[in-house]
Amino acid sequence: MSAIPHAVDLQTRPEVTAFFDAATNTVSYVVRDPASSACAIVDSVMDIDYAAGRIAYESADEIAAFVTAQGLKVEWLIETHVHADHLSGAPYLQKKLGGKIGIGENITIVQETFGKVFNEGTEFQRDGSQFDRLFKDGDTYRIGGLTAFAMHTPGHTPACMTHVIGDAAFVGDTLFMPDGGSARADFPGGDARTLHRSICRVLALPGETRLFMCHDYGPNGRDIRWETTVAEQRAHNIHVRDGITEDEFVKMRQARDATLDMPRLIIPSLQVNMKAGELPKPDESGKRFLKVPINGL
Repeated sequence: MSAIPHAVDLQTRPEVTAFFDAATNTVSYVVRDPASSACAIVDSVMDIDYAAGRIAYESADEIAAFVTAQGLKVEWLIETHVHADHLSGAPYLQKKLGGKIGIGENITIVQETFGKVFNEGTEFQRDGSQFDRLFKDGDTYRIGGLTAFAMHTPGHTPACMTHVIGDAAFVGDTLFMPDGGSARADFPGGDARTLHRSICRVLALPGETRLFMCHDYGPNGRDIRWETTVAEQRAHNIHVRDGITEDEFVKMRQARDATLDMPRLIIPSLQVNMKAGELPKPDESGKRFLKVPINGL
């Protein structure tokens, strides 16, 4: 297992409240400093009825209502990566609750790639400036009295980061629950071997570290779950438990990815999320439009 950039504070246990969005099987989190009212929101969701072209905010409003009811102060809105299966609710929540929007510094690679795919033109800045903070590997930040640090864990996408806050780590799509395995690695900029090495970094955290997933699909009909531990993953993950070699993982991951369909919301999600969750600007009539590249992804 690879080294990690900072010691994990297993004595500090942030309060974690999960919000499950059934439409996209996404889990968002409010992470609270137990010694203050400070919190962070991780991987929020903006609702979309893709067929009707309608945006709504029920999922984000549920989080906002919780934050308000608890008297919390939002300091960060964290995106673990540029999601391809749901739209981010971060800018909506920022307007209501405050906080800074942060993502991994390799968002610039994602912006360069998909800026071309969606023909965004020269007005689209590909420097990550739409976000308030671009995290580098090992960067730290504060949530009240908590010190959090970001680990670069690419492979699913180039910009994927795992955020470690006290004894809790928010892994994005790098890992699923042990019976779900691992994320796909066939998106532009993804790589199965890189993903395996990133997973090894996560699983080098202390065994008691709580791991929080960004998605769960209830394999084999079980109830939805989103929390596990490093020790449980190392013992039972169907793709990357101890004893499975990197070459075995890469062979499995590449074969599995070749059978997967593209996510249902990949086209709107990438266009919006690479711009920090902001919707396209309205045209002269006040209408907003998303693009569908033909044979472009």
